[in-house]
Amino acid sequence: MSKNPLTLIMETNKFNGTNYNNWLRNLRIVLDFENQGYVLYKPLPTGLPEGSSSEERMTFDKWHEENRKVRSIILASMKNEIQNQYDRLEDVPSIMLRMKDVYVRDQEGRRVVCTKSWGHDAIPCGEPRGP
Repeated sequence: MSKNPLTLIMETNKFNGTNYNNWLRNLRIVLDFENQGYVLYKPLPTGLPEGSSSEERMTFDKWHEENRKVRSIILASMKNEIQNQYDRLEDVPSIMLRMKDVYVRDQEGRRVVCTKSWGHDAIPCGEPRGP
């Protein structure tokens, strides 16, 4: 990521465990500016089929490079205690999914699930999940 004034947003507004929505909004601003926002939620490609074109290879390599950069931005914008919980995850969507499960709360402070990935346990986004 090139150094731009927007990166200062992430440096001065580190994720502290209570500011998820503000942190995520700032992260999206920075990544949109860098054209990297797609990395947040689209699954990281895991492999190329035999006989892939050079264009497919370049797209695959670019996606992995962008994942590495965005992962670094995310981890660098967290307090150290929180960073330690996510630094072993290699792909950005996994980090974001786990953060959502832990930190997304409704207005009354109850945790909510905003993903379909939880199988039979899933409830619609915005529905209370418990304390």
